[in-house]
Amino acid sequence: MTASKTIGLLFIEGYADWEYGLLAASAVEWFGLKAVSVSPHASPLASIGGLRLMAERTAEPQANGDLDAIAVIGSDGWASKDAPDVSPLLLAVAQRGGVVGGICGGTLPLARAGLFEGVGHTSNGRDWILGHEPAYVGAGGYRDVPHAVADGRIVSAPGSAPGTFAVAFLEALLPENTEQFGQMRAMFAREYGDAS
Repeated sequence: MTASKTIGLLFIEGYADWEYGLLAASAVEWFGLKAVSVSPHASPLASIGGLRLMAERTAEPQANGDLDAIAVIGSDGWASKDAPDVSPLLLAVAQRGGVVGGICGGTLPLARAGLFEGVGHTSNGRDWILGHEPAYVGAGGYRDVPHAVADGRIVSAPGSAPGTFAVAFLEALLPENTEQFGQMRAMFAREYGDAS
């Protein structure tokens, strides 16, 4: 078990059901972390699959001063013209040395906050992220890979990579747990390696 840390999972309307489950469950069950749901939108929120979620907290920085990490979960809403600005929260967590991650459309708020400056990162494809944020700072650090990318305390992933996102995010937060992360990678790889 690890000393208790708190991670926030940041959701907006239309959040992707498959992008947070491995992260949230692994954090709580395997590492003894606390996971809290955060949203700038009023609850309940509906997922892509139609499931309802009640966020525990707003996305205001002052409501989240205890967060050691924040993961922005994808939604088509992040690519819309009226996407909420969650930069103050992401920057607050980053400035106190926390881990900030984004998966799928959730990478766009990191780009808008300037968190990809000088940092290796990925998303749903180079053309996709540039199509939504053509002038984002740090675009030269984009890596066109099908798995999560962690660079220091910044973690990013395409929407098709929830497994590597969970591992990379938790590893950035808990680097001392090397053996457990190796076991997680091996477990996730077996699922696909043994599939016929």
